[in-house]
Parts: sequence; C-alpha cells; structure tokens
Amino acid sequence: MFFRVVDKERLPDLIAGLSSEFEVVGPVEKGGRFVFAPVTDPAEVRLDYDTTLLPPKKWFMPPEETIMRFRRADEEVVDDEVFAPPRVLFGLHPCDINALLLMDNVFTQDYVDPYYKARRDNTLIVGVSCIPSETCFCNIWDTDEVHWGFDIFLTDLGDRYFASLRTVKGAEILDRHVENRSVTDEDTLEFQRVVHVFKEAFSNTVDTTQLPVLLDAKFDSPIWDQFGEACLSCGACSMVCPTCYCFDVTDRLEPDQKTGTRVRTWDSCQFKQFAAVAHGQNFRDDRASRVKYRYYHKQWGYLSKFERVLCVGCGRCARACPADISPVKVVEALQTGGVR
Repeated sequence: MFFRVVDKERLPDLIAGLSSEFEVVGPVEKGGRFVFAPVTDPAEVRLDYDTTLLPPKKWFMPPEETIMRFRRADEEVVDDEVFAPPRVLFGLHPCDINALLLMDNVFTQDYVDPYYKARRDNTLIVGVSCIPSETCFCNIWDTDEVHWGFDIFLTDLGDRYFASLRTVKGAEILDRHVENRSVTDEDTLEFQRVVHVFKEAFSNTVDTTQLPVLLDAKFDSPIWDQFGEACLSCGACSMVCPTCYCFDVTDRLEPDQKTGTRVRTWDSCQFKQFAAVAHGQNFRDDRASRVKYRYYHKQWGYLSKFERVLCVGCGRCARACPADISPVKVVEALQTGGVR
C-alpha cells in the first residue's frame, strides 16, 4: 500500500473522471437520510453522511433477482444473464468494507455464487473515513479500521484527503483522473491526529473478549424470552444488516401458466415462516428462539468457522428496530443478567 494527497476541491474531478469509465454509486441524500445510489452529478455525493439506510450489499446481492427462466411446454431452462456492469462504489465507511469481506467468505469460498462474484469482480471500492454516530459500535468488533478490501481509501484531513492506495488499479485511476501529490511529514502527522480523534469519539464500549464463552453459558437464559417478547418479527434488522445473507428462492409462473422465472429474494431468520417445513413443523415457532439463533449465528456460528463475528457494528439494526433491540444491548444483558 502507498499513499498520496488529494486537495478536497479536486474531489469532483475524481468522481467525474470515474463516471467516464464506470457506473458510480455513492452516498446521496434522500428525505433527510442517506442512500447509496447512482451518481449523475459529483455535487450529489455526500461524504459527510452518517450511515446509509441500506448497506452496499444490495449492489452485489440485490433484494430481488431472477436467476433462471423456464418454459413448461418443452421443459426448457435458461440461466438468466448476470447483470454486472463495471462499477465503482464510492464513499464506503470501514464497517461496510469489512462487511463485504465477511460476505466474501460466504459467497466466494467453498461454494462460489456466480451472481455475487461477477458483481464483486467488476466493482472497485473507494472508501472514506467517518465520524461515529451514537448508534455506531464498530470499535467493539475491530471493524472501525480497514486495511484491505478497497482500491482507494480517503481520510478527511480538513482541506485535503489522505489517499491510501491498496491496488495498482486504484493508483492508476487516481493518477488518471485527479491531480494529486506526495505525502509530506505534515500530512502524516495530521493523519495520525485525525485517526486518534476518531478512535476517541466512540460512545459504545462493551467487553466482548469472552463472548463465545458467555454465549455457551447463557444458551438457556430467560433473557432470550425477554427479547423475544419485545421482538415484532418484522425482519427490519436483517434487511438493513450489511452481513445478513439469507435468501429464499421461488418459482413464479406467468399468467399463461406456460412460462416462468426462478427468483431469489432477501429473507430473514426473524420471519415466522423462515424455519417452517412440511407437515406444519416449525423449528423456530416462537420469537425468542428466532432472536436467540440470529445472535448465535452471528456471534458464535460464523465465528467458529471464519474466526470473525458476523457483525461490523454499523448500527443500522439499532436504528431500524422498533423494539429497540441491538447487539450492544443483547451483550450487555447477557453480561449483567437483565434487560435494561
């Protein structure tokens, strides 16, 4: 990795240059909140955003996508072509870049998902530094920093950006589209100061060093019943989570009953029908079991296989949950023996 400095006033040049080669998706304001959306004007990009409503995973695993088309008459089946245009995801926070790395373990390792991988391979990542909001807890999972998984990472130094270049392609793009210069000692000192201020800005602190042991000990705790009583099974936590990857696959017949499509859609382990099987059996019929197993999957099951928890502390679930359930509150409740 090597480093350059870009004056902040030159940022529109970089975005405009990228737009000449790629579809650029970045954070834009929508109704007082922020979303990742295609950028048509560099002035639309808001790098001062807190958190987007939906995570960037939607650009690799859409909420709904057709994966196959079929015709009943001759039993013809045709795989749907993957739509994966050259794209730049611009302005991702460290937590969201780390989330994509966790998703890569699921979709590009033992069983490669061709739809996800095609989009991943055709996408460049430009990250940007941030200031923690009151719902952020990425510091708990060590996802407040990112050292790979991006092409360019921009750290805001006030009137300029400290650009960390992870890939050759990222360096070539930066040189091709925006004026930049070498890093000075002053730039390095300011970069270190900004990182220190960022580290000190978090308000959520929970000790998770013994979390696997704690989860083992608290599997039958009545605390899960308390969270289950509060949970509405709306699935909002899963829909906004950057690392939830469960999906459902259904076949849809056209009105003529002769042709149809096979469609993949986002699913949630919090939905009552998620664990329902034939003959009316449901392995997670009550809300408490669904809440519990969501946390055991993220903080224990995934950890046992990949040595990382399946959470990056972005805080989207805390914002979206109408019952005010969040990973921080769940861990605190398990540690103290009660729900606040």
